[in-house]
Amino acid sequence: MSGDRAFTVLTHRRPEETSAAIDELAQAAERTGIELRFDEDETHKHSLTPREGFVLDAPMSDDVELCVVLGGDGTILRGLRRYARTEVPVFAVNFGRVGFLATLDPEQLAEGFRLACSREFEVMRLPAIECDGPGGSGLAINDVALHRKAGERVAELAYVLDGEEVGSVRCDGLVVATPAGSTGYNLANGGPVLAWGVEGFVVSFIAPHTLTARSLVAAPGSEIVVENRGLEPVEISLDGRPAGEIAPGEGVPARFLEAAAGLAQLPGTSFYRRLREKFGRLSR
Repeated sequence: MSGDRAFTVLTHRRPEETSAAIDELAQAAERTGIELRFDEDETHKHSLTPREGFVLDAPMSDDVELCVVLGGDGTILRGLRRYARTEVPVFAVNFGRVGFLATLDPEQLAEGFRLACSREFEVMRLPAIECDGPGGSGLAINDVALHRKAGERVAELAYVLDGEEVGSVRCDGLVVATPAGSTGYNLANGGPVLAWGVEGFVVSFIAPHTLTARSLVAAPGSEIVVENRGLEPVEISLDGRPAGEIAPGEGVPARFLEAAAGLAQLPGTSFYRRLREKFGRLSR
């Protein structure tokens, strides 16, 4: 990394919601001599013009100290995937609905950005799932999902762990989730929540056409292969992003990847407090 301090800035698709936060971040960065780097998309989205401390139309680079994300979990996941396998942590402000991965909420901006600029935060290393899909190797911080195509017949999916078939079920799909992703699609399927720090991944079915299908938590060293045993192609997505189709008779291998990406947390933050606060809001 160069001697100059620099942050990458990523935002979600509604710039009117994050423009004031960018100004707040710029003030904190200016006081501490940090330059803010905006790629071409961010520069155009916010109609940014040259100013002291801004680097516009900047290619995404690993040569930064921090990635500041202003958005919901989808944008946070984009930042985590981009800086996976690097030492650059993601410091996220929730401008989405749930923001389970967010470091802080918008009402904490001034103090939060002061902490970010002074590096007064902790970094939790999150695992990922590395998947050999039809488009090549891909990375998911939350989950890999295989699901039947809209309007097509029910899928038949089997999964094999370390060479042993564990289950084969007629269903709408199957999800392989990390602990961070276990509170998403997996939880909606009735799968278990895995606390951050648990080593391993969970497999759960989407709308299984049987009363006996059960979720399974697999060991971190196990390789899983999901096979399409049906008559129609099934779609695959990584963290909700389409990643192609799996033809009948084909399989997709995936592996648990430890400590793949860094997520900034304020001191004193815990998974259980985050779980209570974020999901408690949805019940009110």
